Amino acid sequence: MTNIAFLGLGQMGSPMASNLLLKGYCLRVFDINQEAVNALVEKGATAAQTPEDAAVGADIVITMLPNGDIVRQVLLGERGAINSMSPETLVIDMSTIHPLQTDALISDMQERGIAMMDAPVGRTSDNAIDGTLLILAGGTSEQVDRARAVLMCMGSELVEAGGPGMGIRVKLINNYMSIALNALSAEAAVLCESLGLDLAVAIKVMSGTAAGKGHFTTTWPGKVLKGDLSPAFMVDLALKDLRIAVDIAKQTGVPLGMGQVAETYYHSASAHGRGRQDWSALLTQMREQAGLAN
Repeated sequence: MTNIAFLGLGQMGSPMASNLLLKGYCLRVFDINQEAVNALVEKGATAAQTPEDAAVGADIVITMLPNGDIVRQVLLGERGAINSMSPETLVIDMSTIHPLQTDALISDMQERGIAMMDAPVGRTSDNAIDGTLLILAGGTSEQVDRARAVLMCMGSELVEAGGPGMGIRVKLINNYMSIALNALSAEAAVLCESLGLDLAVAIKVMSGTAAGKGHFTTTWPGKVLKGDLSPAFMVDLALKDLRIAVDIAKQTGVPLGMGQVAETYYHSASAHGRGRQDWSALLTQMREQAGLAN
């Protein structure tokens, strides 16, 4: 039987730990919230007074904590889990923290002879309760294979993101994009209302276009990702349309901050000679600005 130390019993961690108990795993749990610990003990877990105590005899140590500083303290601080780990212990950080903190932790654990991978989760607390989280596993093939059965007790889908540290990177990009898109969507919805357009009509139209489906799966695969910048919709035409939207928003008092920023990107692409290229050339232009172009 695999022995697991579970460190962090918050809104996500508690149901995740509960699902491991339901699958028959032996859990030692730690959290500063004693009520959360007691609730898991009632379900069959063993309470630990410190992270060090929790990790005694653990094959796998899972952390699910609010930020990187706390993860570091719990793993490497005074009475940290590192003090009772064996060389065979695998650490899995499932928290959402800064990728550079993840990298530093993995390196520091490796220096101490302990393997560590990251496996942040996607979806919501409801999914944590019913065990249908999306697991974004960043680890070596050996680490992911070793952790898979445990991770799949908490999720219904596992994506191998690459080596250690890649799980948090893909989650960061996903969250960045969806959070920013939420703001852009709110701008578009308010612009609809200010122009007297029924939002239901806009939703029906945009559900079938790149506006609703996103460029990763619509415009990019057939164009910029294939190295083809011949115009299906030119940068300059996109810039013209964007400027019309920004202008009418100003006239109706609608804040279009996201749109105004987008206008600077399209203007930059046009100014660098990409005006007659496909609008997906925005990716090429931004790669160049970031120093990533070949």
